[in-house]
Amino acid sequence: MRLLVTGGAGYIGSVVAAQLLEAGHQVVVLDDLSTGHADAVPSGAVLVRGTIRDAADVLAGGIDAVLHFAAKSLVGESVAQPGLYWSNNLGGTLALLEAMRVSGVRSIVFSSTAAVYGEPEHIPVTETDPARPANPYGASKAAADEILHEYTRLHGLGGVSLRYFNVAGAYRAPDGRWLAERHSPETHLIPTILQVARAGAEFKIFGDDYPTPDGTCVRDYIHVADLGRAHLLALGACAPGQHRVYNVGDGTGFSNREVLTMCREVTGAAIPAVTAPRRPGDPAVLVASSARIHDELGWKPEQDLRTMVADAWAAMRAATG
Repeated sequence: MRLLVTGGAGYIGSVVAAQLLEAGHQVVVLDDLSTGHADAVPSGAVLVRGTIRDAADVLAGGIDAVLHFAAKSLVGESVAQPGLYWSNNLGGTLALLEAMRVSGVRSIVFSSTAAVYGEPEHIPVTETDPARPANPYGASKAAADEILHEYTRLHGLGGVSLRYFNVAGAYRAPDGRWLAERHSPETHLIPTILQVARAGAEFKIFGDDYPTPDGTCVRDYIHVADLGRAHLLALGACAPGQHRVYNVGDGTGFSNREVLTMCREVTGAAIPAVTAPRRPGDPAVLVASSARIHDELGWKPEQDLRTMVADAWAAMRAATG
């Protein structure tokens, strides 16, 4: 198949693009490089520099299916600039779906997010739980899910939305390069701790009085390679007129202190930690149920927390020397 990967120069998109190539597909990456990196596009993929609204030109060249990762994804930025998020995440997705309708491309896998659930009423979160996003980022993704649902219903597209929490680790491509997180600023827990380990600084834990076993927040983590496998399975599950939604996660979760302990073990660094007050809006526990994708597509995570940290550490050391 000849596939379009929007946002394929970013963290998750580049890993999925590499896995698609390894599976024998042809890959075209569309990315404006505003947050992605040209050197992250895997060898063998064609890079087209442009926004999601330029997808019509790429689709006209002959594409069998789309994997859509292009999005703004910083919660704080979405609160400060909600218009940017609605324009890009919702408006861009609408433009992409309309271009697919016109060009006759019938299948799409959408990189959604567990942020659509907001603060869930119970744990683990299931796909039938209501979407109650707590910020413009989550709201724009929830709205994009709704538009995708309408395009499958009214225009016969086949769509799958994958909702996931915290993605971690790194992926070693066949050419030996590590494909890893390179966000600026970095907001994700594992690379943040590893950066602290490299710098010999202190790590700040926000709150240690939550109703959890060790008092710190618990979150669901998934290795980026496992998440990539879920996308490939979802691609095969696209069916005309259907919009399927799957949570993708570990199903158990790890506390901030457990993640910190694992980072200490992997790096061999002391990584001193200090406790700071809770951040407003941080729920105590966010863990996804992945029962549906396991039952219907046969997916389950294969990599553990140690592998996530070890791969991220190896990629960071390779990048910085």
